[in-house]
Amino acid sequence: MELIRLDRVSLLRRTQEEYSYDLKKTILSFFEGKYRKPAKKVVLDRIDLVVESGEKVGIIGSNGSGKSTLLKVICGILQPTSGTVRVRGQIAPLIELGAGFDPEMSVMNNIVFYGVLLGFSKAEMLQRAPAILEFAELQDYALMPVKALSSGMVARLGFAIATDVHPDILILDEVLSVGDESFKNKCKRRIDKFWEAKATVLVVSHDLGFIQQSCDRAIWLNKGQIKFSGSAEEAVNYYLSSVG
Repeated sequence: MELIRLDRVSLLRRTQEEYSYDLKKTILSFFEGKYRKPAKKVVLDRIDLVVESGEKVGIIGSNGSGKSTLLKVICGILQPTSGTVRVRGQIAPLIELGAGFDPEMSVMNNIVFYGVLLGFSKAEMLQRAPAILEFAELQDYALMPVKALSSGMVARLGFAIATDVHPDILILDEVLSVGDESFKNKCKRRIDKFWEAKATVLVVSHDLGFIQQSCDRAIWLNKGQIKFSGSAEEAVNYYLSSVG
């Protein structure tokens, strides 16, 4: 069963030039006959993608190729300029860990709030909270505001919540770099459980060995376009040959 489908999805973003182009400059250049509409950068270019239930799909490519943007479009964080995005099921996005937290609210209240946003009841999140705090190693910080935490603590909290609620679709963007080695290993063990279960997983990673070993297939993105989609091993080999 299809859980994710993108048809001809493109995303254009404003360049720095367009952001800095004020009204006065625009009017003056227009009357002088020098006006040129500032360019927009194509971040995603006519992406077609289908992900079936239970698939583990890796997304690879160089920095700036559109990998993280693609995940954000699938999650609904960004809206495409053109094309359609269809998603079935509950998504837990581990993209910018902790980006949705309210810094003024306590850690405990953020756990409940985050879970409710993902579709769980307040009562269920209160039941889950002790295990989430223990995994994130934040038991002593439950009543503190999130703004009192370090960025690493916030990332651990985001990871702990998103992976505790067992979503239909797990979106991972380089999250295995969270915390010290001990916590990284704990994260990997938890993510392994998603691989063993029927969860659908999309993962962006520069760890090509991990992509080859863990993903059913992989997508190589280059300058916002899908250059290859197929077995993880083939995708990695094509990508490496392009940068070699």
